[in-house]
Amino acid sequence: MDIKIPLSDFLPCGVCRFCDIKDNLIQCRAKSRIPKEAKSIIVYLFPYYLGEDSYKKLNISKYAVPDDYHIIVGEYLEKATRELKARYPDNSFVHFCDNSPIPEVKAAVLSGIGVKGDNGLLINEKYGSFCFIGEIVTDLEITPTTASKRECLKCGKCKEACPDGAIYDGFCKEKCFSHLTQKKGELNEKTAEFIRKNECIWGCDNCQNVCPMNENIQVTPIKEFLESAKSEYEFGDLIEKRAYSWRGREVIERNLKIICCNDNKNEL
Repeated sequence: MDIKIPLSDFLPCGVCRFCDIKDNLIQCRAKSRIPKEAKSIIVYLFPYYLGEDSYKKLNISKYAVPDDYHIIVGEYLEKATRELKARYPDNSFVHFCDNSPIPEVKAAVLSGIGVKGDNGLLINEKYGSFCFIGEIVTDLEITPTTASKRECLKCGKCKEACPDGAIYDGFCKEKCFSHLTQKKGELNEKTAEFIRKNECIWGCDNCQNVCPMNENIQVTPIKEFLESAKSEYEFGDLIEKRAYSWRGREVIERNLKIICCNDNKNEL
C-alpha cells in the first residue's frame, strides 16, 4: 500500500519491510513493544548539523550541542504515530528512538535514505552522517521505498582519523573514543590524553569531520535543534535536557577537569 508518510515533506524518510531485518533484531526490553504482526518499518532521519559557525567554541560532540535528541526526536515520532493511528485505527504503530530493537542503520539503508560508511554510521546525501535515526514499526503493509545506489567512497579517511583504530575490519565499540569518554570511573591514560589533546569532554567526531561525504551538507531543518545550541560545557552548567544528562554530571566534569589540569600545567 502506498501512503502519505507524516513529516515526509520535512524530514528524510523511507520504508523497508520488517521481514528483511527481523533476524537481526537487537535484544533489549523494547523488543516486546514491536507489533505482533509487524510488516513495515518507517525510518526517519533527524539531521542535527548546525553549520560550522555554531561550533567555533566546542568541547563536546556535535550531536550533544542541541537539547537532548531523545526528547526532541521522541516528540516528532509521537506526533507522526498519532497521525498514522488516526488514519488507520485498525493498525498498530509503535515508535522507537535510540533504545530500539531495530538495527537502525540497516533499516535506513534498506529504506533508501542513506548508505553505511566504514565507520558504521549512516550517510545521507543531503545531511551527511550528522543524523539521528528513528523509526515507526507497524502491522500495516506499506510499499517499500527504493534503496540508494550511492555507496561509501571507501577512501579510508575515517580509519586514519580514528585515534585508537576502532575502524579497522568493521567497527569496535570498545576502542571508540566517543564511547570511552562516556564511561564511568577512572579513565586510562590513553583516553585521558585524547581528551587533553582534542579538548573534547564528551564524544568524538573525528571520523565524521574528515569524511568527504560530509562536505557541503545542509543545515538541519529542525528548529528545536537550531534554537537550543550550546557548544561548550562549563563547570556547574545545567545538564537537564542535554544529551549527556543520562550519564550524570560526574562523568562530564571528570573529563573537563582533565583539560583544566592540562591548562594549569601549561601555565607553570
